Amino acid sequence: MTIGSRTSIAHRSIIHGPCAVGDEVFIGFNSVIFNCTVERGCVVRHNSVVEDCVLPEQFYIPSTTTIHSNTDLLTITQVTQDATAFSESVAEMNVSLAHSYRRIANQL
Repeated sequence: MTIGSRTSIAHRSIIHGPCAVGDEVFIGFNSVIFNCTVERGCVVRHNSVVEDCVLPEQFYIPSTTTIHSNTDLLTITQVTQDATAFSESVAEMNVSLAHSYRRIANQL
């Protein structure tokens, strides 16, 4: 299992190997990723299940979508600008929070 940099994995998500999750990926809450490669810039919104496939760069998986193979990907559109902006803002906030938590911990 590998997870890239600037990737945001929301609460209650399950990433179960074998998996490779690339850089700048957003995985929404309650989503399940199993036996997949998720390439750079993908967005998997909340309550989705993605298994046994390769998500190419910049793929957008809408909320509550279930993907069980590469064939299922033919119906999925690429990441929208709004989805990318949202994912980037969440990742930036997570990094900021992590830095703040470390500063607080070092002061104690």
